[in-house]
Amino acid sequence: MTRVRALLGAVSVLLTASLGASQIIEFELNGVKYQTMTRNGLTVMCAPLQTNVKDYGVLQAAISNGSADLMPVAPEDFFFIRPDGTTVRGMTARTVVEDLMERGSRGDVVKLVSAYEASLYGMTRFRSSNGYERRRQAFLAEVHSTKLKAAAAASAIAFVPTKLIPGDSTDGAVFFANEGKPLGPGRLVVRNPAGDFEFPVDAPVRLPAP
Repeated sequence: MTRVRALLGAVSVLLTASLGASQIIEFELNGVKYQTMTRNGLTVMCAPLQTNVKDYGVLQAAISNGSADLMPVAPEDFFFIRPDGTTVRGMTARTVVEDLMERGSRGDVVKLVSAYEASLYGMTRFRSSNGYERRRQAFLAEVHSTKLKAAAAASAIAFVPTKLIPGDSTDGAVFFANEGKPLGPGRLVVRNPAGDFEFPVDAPVRLPAP
């Protein structure tokens, strides 16, 4: 069993046994505050990152399918609702990567990757079966130029649309147009055929130094 499935599976069992279905569990690892919820067998875990790239605020997300059904997931399923009621939808991975290739620098991507990996690898049991680590290895093996490596890194880190088979899991960064600032207080809503997942976001999360 992979690390992310072990972690999310354990959280799902705890959720069902201790709190009942559709309740939020909060926990902290290496200074990062995570929230997770299970509905109809699908477990969503998320944490806003205390970093930004260009015009985007960034969210780390991991999803595990413990149901018996095929579950589609995509960054456009994520909605950040500000206190004033305005809603920002997660950007498509293609839009973000193309924007970073056109306007971003290698430094922007390095900063994002460092922040994401500090969070991801700090969780020693966290490893998805179809997420960032696998995409990174596949993309970086195919390119050699510095510019293309930056684009490949951005492609690997972005949460991409996929259909999770039963027992499968994925992770990635979801980008929100947020005037180049980290996500502030508000609500995060994830819409999926398994149901709507809603998480309160009180304040930006402080990441440990890479």
